[in-house]
Order: sequence, then C-alpha cells, then structure tokens
Amino acid sequence: MSGPFLSSSGAPPPEPAIRIREFNLWYGTFQALFDINLEIKNGLITSLIGPSGCGKSTLLRSVDRINERLGYVRIRGSIEVFGQEIHAPQVEPAQLRKQVGMVFQRPNPLPISIRDNVLFGYRIHHEKGGRLARSEADGIVEEALRQVLLWDQVKDRLDHKATDGLSLEAMQKLCIARLLPVKPSILLMDEPCSALDPRGTAAVEELIWELRDRYSILIVTHNMAQARRASDECVFMLMGRVVEHAPTDQLFVTPAHRETADYIEGRFG
Repeated sequence: MSGPFLSSSGAPPPEPAIRIREFNLWYGTFQALFDINLEIKNGLITSLIGPSGCGKSTLLRSVDRINERLGYVRIRGSIEVFGQEIHAPQVEPAQLRKQVGMVFQRPNPLPISIRDNVLFGYRIHHEKGGRLARSEADGIVEEALRQVLLWDQVKDRLDHKATDGLSLEAMQKLCIARLLPVKPSILLMDEPCSALDPRGTAAVEELIWELRDRYSILIVTHNMAQARRASDECVFMLMGRVVEHAPTDQLFVTPAHRETADYIEGRFG
C-alpha cells in the first residue's frame, strides 16, 4: 500500500506514531481541548484516562478527523501521523482512515454476513476489492479473524448474518477484524469494553495485548484497573488538558501531579 503516511521503503517511519502539537478544539463557542501536546509511541498501547467530559474521546476522534463531520467544530494546531500532518490539503480523510482505524464503545457489526463484514473496508479501499477471487477473499477473512482470536468460533458460520447469534464480545472482536485487511498502523479504541461483561472484557483485553506488537494502539477507558493491566503508557486528562503522560506503572505508583493522584485514588471523577 502506498500513501502519504508511508516511507519510500513501504514501512511506517519510526516513532512517534502520533504527534500532537498545540492542538485546540471548539464545539461552537465551547472549548473542549486546550493546547494539547502529546506524542504516542509506535508499537505500544497508550491509555487515555480522566473523568467524563475531560476531552478523551474528543481527542481520540480528532486523530482520524471524525469530529470534522460536525459543522460547528473548529480546530487550531497540528496532529501528525507518522510525520504527516493529517490536516494538510493533500490528505483525504479516507486515506487517513486506511492507516488509522477506529473501534467504538458499542460493537457495530453491519447487518450482513461475517465474511462480508471482514471484507467491507477492504472492498472500499482497494481497487480490486470488488473483484477478489474467492480463494484470496477467504485468505483475507481467515487471517483477520485469526488475528482477533475469533476464527475457531465462527469459521463454520461465515455466511451467517453478523448481527445474529454473536455475543457482544464476539461482535467487538469482529469490528476490530473489519479494520485489519486494509493494513492500518494505528488502532483507536473508544472504551471498547464498556458494553461487555467481565468475561468479555478480559477476552478483549487479551486481544488488545495480542495486537500490541503489530499496531500502535490508543485506547480511552474509564476503568483504572483496565488502564493499568492493558497499557504500556498512560495519559491523564482533566478539563480538556493533558496533565500527565508517563509509563503506566509510574503514573499509577508515583504520579507526578496531585490531580493525577487524586483521580486514580478515587477522590473525584
């Protein structure tokens, strides 16, 4: 795959995966993000934590330009993905989203077969996507489902509708699998376990850790235990600002800021 986010060798440039500089965002007259400066390292899992309304999801959605769909959003500042400014005139949102995939809070499989769900993005983004040989399509589907630890569960029902008979855990894994055939480098996850029971949460956390070495992952979570278990680095946000960014163990054991300590100890939020 070629595009503005790949080096001439075809491989993603070295870290950081995401660099955010002096980034501000307004919803109409309300300012939601203030002077965000942040570097997300390549090949790691980074969690965004903070109380509701602090700007975590807004920041996450800014990285693949979802917020732009709202006509009253205004931004100032810079976001780079592998060194490329995502708001540059030559960068199309569709091209960006080949490199940056998004997983939402509630699983949203399409009301089509499991097979067609996995192939959906590939068919949109690749010229030959609609003319795949069956053997090639089968290979793409199996590889994606194996990556998300779902193949053994669904291999005998690939032509069944994805919205029928799958658990929420399996649906969320399928939504992740749907992103993989287009070969993204970054996965954004907005509270991907919030709709799951403890067993499903554990399974998706295991999957996220399995994907760690192949993708740079940025995950929003309200679950402090999950952030501690399932991330390499952690970013604490408060009132639209980044307060602290550190290795996860360091942030939870010896936070540098009183606000961080108060939040992780449950004094507010």
